[in-house]
Amino acid sequence: MKPLPVLLRVIGVVQLLFGALFLLAPTYAGDLLGLGASPPPWVPWVLVMTGARFLGFGYGMVVAARDPATHVAWIDAMIVVQIADWLGTLVFLARGDIPMPNVASAVVLPVVFVAGMLWWHPRRAVAVASVA
Repeated sequence: MKPLPVLLRVIGVVQLLFGALFLLAPTYAGDLLGLGASPPPWVPWVLVMTGARFLGFGYGMVVAARDPATHVAWIDAMIVVQIADWLGTLVFLARGDIPMPNVASAVVLPVVFVAGMLWWHPRRAVAVASVA
């Protein structure tokens, strides 16, 4: 099995798991993020909306895994999302607004995911094959 479809499925599963958690149990997700005993009442709403987006991108990664060359837009979109997530996480960590134990996966996973998607990207594969 080729590595890009495997990676896209892994990313899809991670997205779907976070999506289900945020959509179905937003208060529990907030607890995991360290929001404390009494976050503003609108926080679960934001988490539910975030969960819906996780589910959408999870679906997109599963679809892209079937035929990455046909679904490059999903891959490119996920690369942009992961970079934005990672940069945002670093900014909030640097400011001391969030504790590392609560967001460790948001520091590590985007780097792994983006590196893999760029390394095995369908356009890069075509370019490498044409040089060889």
